[in-house]
Order: sequence, then structure tokens, then C-alpha cells
Amino acid sequence: MVISLKNVSKNIKRKKVLDNISAEFESGIIYGLVGRNGSGKTMLLRAISGLIQIDEGEILLDGETSNSRKNKTMDLGIMIENMGLYPELNAYDNLNYLTGLNKKVSKETINKYIEMVGLDSKDKRPFRKYSLGMKQRLVFAQAIFENPSIILLDEPTNSLDENGVNTIRNIIMKLKSKDRIIIITSHNKEDINILTDKIYTISDGRLEK
Repeated sequence: MVISLKNVSKNIKRKKVLDNISAEFESGIIYGLVGRNGSGKTMLLRAISGLIQIDEGEILLDGETSNSRKNKTMDLGIMIENMGLYPELNAYDNLNYLTGLNKKVSKETINKYIEMVGLDSKDKRPFRKYSLGMKQRLVFAQAIFENPSIILLDEPTNSLDENGVNTIRNIIMKLKSKDRIIIITSHNKEDINILTDKIYTISDGRLEK
């Protein structure tokens, strides 16, 4: 599987936030995106996931655009900054709701992923009462619990203590697969050094190896 970006550009309020980006992301590899705040890292993940529409260029999956894939969406999980879950729902109910119409994830699997990220599957507290670290763990869980073939992670260890950082890193390393693409942004140099195989640098919306 290959995600191909061809001359991708995006403007917001007359500012070019993605500037003629071309790159390929192949399965079996964990990619790191590094750059200052506002450099375009998160915007690139949003573009790949389809959360924003690009102004120029193409984003292809195995050579096909989203239109030519006959309305088939990417098998994708995403963790992105300021991504909120439902504040009044607990961990299980949040993930169960997100399974949507597919209902391909069992109760046992949902509870397994909640426990995997270091939360208590029996905790009935609503998401709004979680600490920042607990929220981060659950947002990470929602990105991976349906076992997607493409995983986009924006600052996955942000707001976590040492134990939480190690937990998330270990899970990411286990998720690496010849059939999966993983792309990570992080300000934590250790995350990038430990987890990633290839690194891209973004500066002012431009991508460099």
C-alpha cells in the first residue's frame, strides 16, 4: 500500500499552509514529521485523512484518488490535536459509538484497547472528568481500536507521564506491520528517534527529507 502526494497545496486565509508537497508513504514503515508549531505538520495529516480539502494537487492511495475509489474511504485511524471525544460519555461508550454502522468491533475488543492504553474499562466517569493524560490515552485508543491499515498520530505522547509515554510507544512499535502505514508528528525527539524509520521535516508548509 502506498499513499502518494503529488504537488499538494492548501491555502487558509491567503496563507499557503501546504506548499507544493510531493511524497510517498509506504506500508511497513513508520514515518516521522518534524517541524516548528505552525509549520504544517497537523495540516498535512488533515489533508491525508480527508478532513480538509486541498486546493491543488492529488492525494492517491495505491494510485487512485478518492473519486476513482468509488466512494471507498481509506481504512484510517487518526489522532489529531484538539480532537475531542463525547464529553458526557465514558471510555467504552465513546469507542462503541464511534464504531458507527459497521459494528465490526466487539465489546471485548473495545475493552481490550481501553485496558491496553492504561485506562480502566469499568470506569464509568465521563470523558470530561478525565485528566489530560487520560484523555490523551483514550484519543489514542480511538485511533487504533478498529485496527486500521493507515494510522496518523499527531503528538501521541503529549500530556503523558513517563509511564504513559512508554505505554504508547510500546503499542506503536507493536502496530508496525508490512500491511500498515504509520505517520507520527512529535516535538519529542525521543519519540522520533525511537519510533520512526524515515523522517520528513516541514518548514513553512514545505516538506523535506
